[in-house]
Amino acid sequence: MAQVLEFKLPDLGEGLTEAEIVRWLVEVGDVVAIDQPVVEVETAKAMVEVPCPYGGVVTARFGEEGTELPVGAPLLTVAVGAPEGASGPAASPASSSSPSSSSGSPSSSGKGSGSGAESSGGSGNVLVGYGTGAPAARRRRIRPDRLDRAVAEAPVSGAPVVEAQVVEAPVAEVLVAEAPVSDGPVPVVSPLVRRLARQHGIDLRRLAGSGPDGLILRADVDRAIRTAEETAAATARAAQAPAGSHAKPSTPSAPVAAAPNGVAAAGAERILLRGVRGAVADKLSRSRTEIPDATCWVDADATELMAVRAAMNAATGPSAGPKVSVLALLARICTAALARFPELNATVDTEAREIVRLPGVHLGFAAQTERGLVVPVVRDAHTRNAESIGAEIARLTELARTGKLSPAQLTGGTFTLNNYGVFGVDGSTPIINHPEAAMLGVGRIMPKPWVHQGELAVRQVVQLSLTFDHRVCDGGTAGGFLRYVADCVEQPAVLLRTL
Repeated sequence: MAQVLEFKLPDLGEGLTEAEIVRWLVEVGDVVAIDQPVVEVETAKAMVEVPCPYGGVVTARFGEEGTELPVGAPLLTVAVGAPEGASGPAASPASSSSPSSSSGSPSSSGKGSGSGAESSGGSGNVLVGYGTGAPAARRRRIRPDRLDRAVAEAPVSGAPVVEAQVVEAPVAEVLVAEAPVSDGPVPVVSPLVRRLARQHGIDLRRLAGSGPDGLILRADVDRAIRTAEETAAATARAAQAPAGSHAKPSTPSAPVAAAPNGVAAAGAERILLRGVRGAVADKLSRSRTEIPDATCWVDADATELMAVRAAMNAATGPSAGPKVSVLALLARICTAALARFPELNATVDTEAREIVRLPGVHLGFAAQTERGLVVPVVRDAHTRNAESIGAEIARLTELARTGKLSPAQLTGGTFTLNNYGVFGVDGSTPIINHPEAAMLGVGRIMPKPWVHQGELAVRQVVQLSLTFDHRVCDGGTAGGFLRYVADCVEQPAVLLRTL
């Protein structure tokens, strides 16, 4: 007897409650190994691959690419147990020699027989980054002609579950489900698709599946539901038309968005606020709603800072080290300024009505990527020098560009540095990265006329702006912080006092 295990979207940590399916890495009928990545999902924090803790044959996938699923929703089902005619270690996870099947579970350590998932070769490692590291097996697919019956329809629960639901079925019942009709099988394997069709009165026998081998997918049922609803609406409008009128048949048209003044805006495009864009929208809205922020700014002569940086990078010899960026120098200046003004390295506990001053500086920096704006965090920046901070910024920036930042690398910041000068703008009023208390914005550094030593000269000038939570400090503290940063930019020797 085979066991059909349901694998649900696991808790990805950091308070994430949903994820969008970006790309399926397996198809129905593929043989998967324990802890093999099966789907790539995008959360509000990062894009990650989700490994499946079970080994066997994929019998169903829940959700098409682009579908957003909540944590605890079914991702796929795996038939654990080799179908008749199948061979290979991946088809029989219980006998697999991978580290996942020989260790890491209570049953393998002699502490008991374990649950059904453990005894069937599941690793239990459903969290991203906690896989056993077993090499992924080559993708194999069981031929449909060897599988003549369906997996029994099992209830799908939306409640978060650690262990998958177990449904016993004959070994051969793993891929193609039969519809409860007498005139032949219906190519549907997903209980969710069957239930959705049943709820909306859709006859699956009349649908042409768009999946492999004519498999009926949820998208096919959704399309049929929309068609039925449009037909019903057209019929209702025709029935309500005045007698004698000759109304033209209604045809589906493109959705028309309503403009703010109530007038329909033809051709308007609607874009869902989800994923990274949705997370940014929520955080910025919450910042504006909860934080009484204020902004102060100052122009600073960065000529000396640029000269010092050029000298540092021009140094040769064993102690020269890697190049140091302007952003790394500004980050080091920020950590020195926060040591002098710890009020700004804080957060506010609104429920307790308390200001919480934080012991360490975890410095976030804004990075623009193809997926949107993200804020990677340099941990313990107060313990690093400019060279170390620069190396970490470069590493995190590369991960951000490739979409490989983990949720942990995008959370936990205590202060943010935003270099919007890379976009060619002089200034801005930053929005605080909730729940932090302040953000320093840096404009572009460019030649400008400047009074230097009593004479007009062309100098490298930058605008610095500080947005701060007025609950944690008053303008005197914020101004003192910004003035110290400007002094370090204008006279880098000031920073040497804190090194």
